[in-house]
Amino acid sequence: MLKCLEFFFRRPDEQVETNATLRLEIPVVESLSSEDLQLLNKILPWNCFVCDSQGRRFGSAFSSDKRNAAQAVPDPRIVEFDRRYKLKGQRVLEVGCFEGIHTVALARAGALVTAVDSRIEHVCKTLVRCGLFHVPVTAHVWDVEQPPPPTLNLDHHFLCHIGVLYHLVDPVSHLMRLLPTVQHGVMLDTHVAPEKADLMSYDVEGKSYSYFQFTESGRKAPFAGMYDHAKWLATEQLLDIFYVNGFDADIMEDRDERNGPRVLIHATRN
Repeated sequence: MLKCLEFFFRRPDEQVETNATLRLEIPVVESLSSEDLQLLNKILPWNCFVCDSQGRRFGSAFSSDKRNAAQAVPDPRIVEFDRRYKLKGQRVLEVGCFEGIHTVALARAGALVTAVDSRIEHVCKTLVRCGLFHVPVTAHVWDVEQPPPPTLNLDHHFLCHIGVLYHLVDPVSHLMRLLPTVQHGVMLDTHVAPEKADLMSYDVEGKSYSYFQFTESGRKAPFAGMYDHAKWLATEQLLDIFYVNGFDADIMEDRDERNGPRVLIHATRN
């Protein structure tokens, strides 16, 4: 209990005990005074943080036990994505930018990033984070279960899709809309239906898809889907969706997490 209270009363600019590899050169943040950094960390409702070269927090943790450690930039999944596809100079659509952690990493790899998120506050935080890292990005507010805004061009070389699909009410229609716009490759990281779960089914364009129904918390929760539930597809059906859209898909990781099974898929247009 004492540690939890210490966490919540810690100053927003306080130095964090962290591995040296998690300390980052953040051009604008490096020159900020402790007072200005404290103000920056209070202006927006941050839910995760990185550390500058001095070990000072840029952003804030969500809670004492969720996103309570400095985030790595780049995340290993972004490193592998770039190693496999060579993202420099390539147009990358990032679905679910959250607070710009992966956005920064993609842009630092040389990708031309268009980032989207359903929450305006996440888009604002992404733009601020990228701006203070001095990396360019274009960002849009888009609830991906709805038609895209008219100013958003979906024609991209690659799609980066981490932690979003399992929050959607209609993940099949979302993928069927988006995959035809991707020219070369996809990285998708998502929860999938547990093997022994009681599954339900729904139809999309005359075809039935099995899913595990997961309760969501809605718009006000920063990590949740926008609606009251989500559908987690079976892994085999995910692979089939890639296949019918002209991709060869490989499961790079198959792991069990607190909320259930999760897969990391790389898919290349054939």
